[in-house]
Amino acid sequence: MLSWLWLSTAVVILDQATKLWVVAVFEKYERLAVLPFFNLTLAHNEGAAFSFLAGAGGWQRWFFTAIAAVVSVVLIMWLRKLPKTDRLIAVALALILGGALGNLYDRVTLGYVVDFLDFYWQDYHFPAFNVADSAITVGAGLMILDMFIHPGKR
Repeated sequence: MLSWLWLSTAVVILDQATKLWVVAVFEKYERLAVLPFFNLTLAHNEGAAFSFLAGAGGWQRWFFTAIAAVVSVVLIMWLRKLPKTDRLIAVALALILGGALGNLYDRVTLGYVVDFLDFYWQDYHFPAFNVADSAITVGAGLMILDMFIHPGKR
């Protein structure tokens, strides 16, 4: 199922292209209202999901880098061993891998992850995220869907 790595590659390319565009166009925390519940904005996330450990002093950069690298290797090994009939899981793993690699690249080269998708409701803003985070979320959702479609298989 390594043939699904094209999807991971597409996620990384789209993720990095959108981040490059946002960094070129926006100043940090500058916002562009797109819809009544959605802005484009430039944010730097030095932590993990929802800025977990963002203010931890710098060690978290390498901690999250190591986790993403190990998870990426595990996902590739899992993809390699998947039967050809497990397409839904292959797509899920490829999306998660692409997202992990997109954010890993940011963390290694910049020391933080570039986020720019800002959804909100009234005055509450959800944590900003990016294409890589979206791919990880969709991949995780597909894995959950597969558990319902094939209960007890894994």
